Amino acid sequence: MELQYDKDSKERIPYEHYMELLQKADPEEISARTGISYDQQSQTFTLHLLGVAYQVHFPDYVVRHDPESTVGYYPLENAINARILVLRYLVEGHAAPSTGKYLTYRETPWGTVYLKQFQGRCLMRLAYGFGNKQEAFRSAMEKIGATPLEHGDIAYEFEVIDGFRVQMILWAGDDEFPPSSQILFSDNFPIAFQAEDMAVVGDVSITMIKALA
Repeated sequence: MELQYDKDSKERIPYEHYMELLQKADPEEISARTGISYDQQSQTFTLHLLGVAYQVHFPDYVVRHDPESTVGYYPLENAINARILVLRYLVEGHAAPSTGKYLTYRETPWGTVYLKQFQGRCLMRLAYGFGNKQEAFRSAMEKIGATPLEHGDIAYEFEVIDGFRVQMILWAGDDEFPPSSQILFSDNFPIAFQAEDMAVVGDVSITMIKALA
């Protein structure tokens, strides 16, 4: 499989680093820590990412999606940022229940430090991509089985990785104000992911939404 990064890109070093850690890890320990099921016979983890079921082979990290798990589909197994996100969760993450509360990016550890980057990379991209194209946003959300919410002009909640949920909220623009958006994270995210990972969650999700819309 050819991954989408250049030899000298910023993705290569972290990808190779976490691959090395994964190959040294105990798959049973990963399963116990993350709650992701592992089948010893097939040597595969089974997890869900943005509404799609994936089988992750250990230790070579060959990722395949279940074509019956979704109607719409964006090939996340070929996207290097999504692969690094899953790798980091397998190597370092911990499953944790959410209390039902949702956090803004600013409210998460180090969120204030990276807030400007998150606003440009995720919030503005979501707002200008779908603030005035809400039917396209609705169509993409329905394809991944997202739950509609009564927030803003249109809002949906969906699961990113098993047990970790995101809410995306949109407000349409008008002659006076530009479109705007908000992304909220279930309060168990900071236990398993760092601020940069959460920006990747937003980035990958928006890329997928655009592809499905």
